[in-house]
Amino acid sequence: MRIVSEASQRPSDHLAFRNPSPRFANRQISAKLPIRKMSAQGTEKVLVAMSGGVDSSVAALLLERAGVPIEGAYMKNWINEENIVGDCPWQTDIEDARLVADTLGIPFRVVNLMREYRTRVVDYLLAGYQSGVTPNPDVMCNRDMKFGVFLEYARQNGFTAVATGHYARRLQRSDGSWEILEGVDKNKDQSYFLALLRQSQIAAARFPIGELQKPAVRSLAAKHQFATAAKKDSQGICFIGEVKMSHFLRAFVPDNPGLIRNHFGKVVGEHRGLHLYTLGQKRGVGVPSNTPHEAYVVVEKRAATNELIVAFDRPDNCRLYSTRCRIGSLSFTNRPLDQKAMLLAKPRYRARAAEVRFEPFGEERAMLEFGQPQRALTPGQVCALYDGETLVGGGIFEEIAAR
Repeated sequence: MRIVSEASQRPSDHLAFRNPSPRFANRQISAKLPIRKMSAQGTEKVLVAMSGGVDSSVAALLLERAGVPIEGAYMKNWINEENIVGDCPWQTDIEDARLVADTLGIPFRVVNLMREYRTRVVDYLLAGYQSGVTPNPDVMCNRDMKFGVFLEYARQNGFTAVATGHYARRLQRSDGSWEILEGVDKNKDQSYFLALLRQSQIAAARFPIGELQKPAVRSLAAKHQFATAAKKDSQGICFIGEVKMSHFLRAFVPDNPGLIRNHFGKVVGEHRGLHLYTLGQKRGVGVPSNTPHEAYVVVEKRAATNELIVAFDRPDNCRLYSTRCRIGSLSFTNRPLDQKAMLLAKPRYRARAAEVRFEPFGEERAMLEFGQPQRALTPGQVCALYDGETLVGGGIFEEIAAR
């Protein structure tokens, strides 16, 4: 693996659950602060992933105030060499992160992970869309980059842990293993994006701001006059920036036009390529419904005939709303769950946790049956599994059963 440190370069240089599963009954968990000065091997040394945003800035601040030896690092993953339309402010982000590090008086470096990011995240994203599913680059970026390649780099350079600005918490069980809990700020909770982390990664992760509300984070940043104090949160693709997914895809995947049919089979338009659409999508379909107060949404992508199927967004739409699905690539944050259980599930980041019956079968697979119909369960997306506030793990939607 080739990882280049650019420490000397400047940017210009280039809900509580009513019926918990038996697995979690009567467990004993001891709370641990997300910050500690000493590890079993001696003094802890943490490499803080500073993205140039306010959250990671305050994460570094809290660790520094706790007396933990830290250094800051910007993960240089993408510089928009393809000139994709959108905002990809990597140079500004590096400078902002460097300014915060200077304010804290800590060393700062830029770690070049562009090749690894292209292979592990971008290629995965493109392959997913080209195969007809909707991948989740943010979850993969956390598993394979932040707590994968970047964590390995940190260990190779004498660090014992990696800290990030995630709104999530860690708890240590009585047996010494670790679990992830939702962040205190439920509006900002980011535990969903950590659903595929393994135990070894969680043990080496630090989430200093998980106990804070977002306003408190901004207040701390302002109090210490951080350059990032008033900087708006990034809403784009992980480490790429505020770039529309359609613009990103069209830079790499050629258009492949085909027919758009409604749920009666009537041709109502033409699409530019199935990879540019996702289930449940309403905006950008480009087909008028000619029905007052109702618009078409995407309910199916037929790869064999290259057809896009649209229908009205109604609860009785069996193509759009479903209760049963299969997930694969199961990953557990602590011990594997190998028996039937009642859990909570978040089928997407902003989804409200829903009660679900979990039934494992085969290798790294399970059937999920939701108590209430869920809208637009989408193959390729990640489903995060919880017991109350505790993140159990997650898997990737493989097949959605029609109602």
